[in-house]
Amino acid sequence: MIDLRQLQALGAVAAEGSVARAATRLGWSQPTVDYHLRNLDRLVGADLTVRSTRGSRLTAAGGLMLERGHEILGLAERALTDVRDLAQLGRIRLRFGTFPTAASRLLPGIAGRVAELGIELDTTLEELAPLVTRVNQHTLDAALVYAAGGYQLPFRSEVHTTHLFTDPMLLALPAAHPAAEHRSFDHEALLSLAGDSWVMGSTPGDTLDDLVHEVFQAEGHRIEVAIRTDDYSVVLGLVAAGMAVALVPSLVGNQHAEGVVLRPIDDPRFARELLLAAPAGPGGPSAAVRQLAEAVRRSISALG
Repeated sequence: MIDLRQLQALGAVAAEGSVARAATRLGWSQPTVDYHLRNLDRLVGADLTVRSTRGSRLTAAGGLMLERGHEILGLAERALTDVRDLAQLGRIRLRFGTFPTAASRLLPGIAGRVAELGIELDTTLEELAPLVTRVNQHTLDAALVYAAGGYQLPFRSEVHTTHLFTDPMLLALPAAHPAAEHRSFDHEALLSLAGDSWVMGSTPGDTLDDLVHEVFQAEGHRIEVAIRTDDYSVVLGLVAAGMAVALVPSLVGNQHAEGVVLRPIDDPRFARELLLAAPAGPGGPSAAVRQLAEAVRRSISALG
């Protein structure tokens, strides 16, 4: 088993170029540094350093071990920091924003999981553009947002984003629609819907709506928007009535109404990347925000 002190000794030798200077850097004795280096050599079964009158340098094996060692030491330090921070939090309240689709499926699980850690959520439901604005203005401590189609959300430089989940979008069609016979939609099949009316989001700046317009406009088509709404129960009701077609996320796919068929799209751009965005300092998000991100992941996993 690797001793973290072995990796510290190797890193100090790499940085200082000699065992003596490595000992000074670490505040250890030179024999202590030698002891840990020899034990690491023995554990690996190869020499990780080469010594000469001019000092010490790492071998190729030593360089690889140092690269992995930095990762191990970083994770160990992060584990200590997270646990210490969380232990000192006590009861804490986070101003948390999320979009309604995620709130309907995920919020109860998220709130329950963070409550076990002493974190209370003061939750705001907003659409994407207002959430981005509020995170940039630091009036939210964290927000669950999404991006799609390669579009970058306009966050300020101090906002840190954590990828949580890729949510594929599904094409919702009336069951009697001629294109419902497709088991999935490639580019050509998707363009066949150019003459259909579509349901779009009610808030400007939705990256998925922009992507739909872009795909059709690139082929000289302009799609007709039948209605704008962010309520997926309304979206699915309109589709079931044969009034329009629409995109719906897989997170709400099991809520579809009778008379609606859902089909996957063979284009990786048609997926929402769920992100947790939070203002952060040089060390990244706070321990509470990192715990919130883990609670979101676990809540998504619980949906199967």
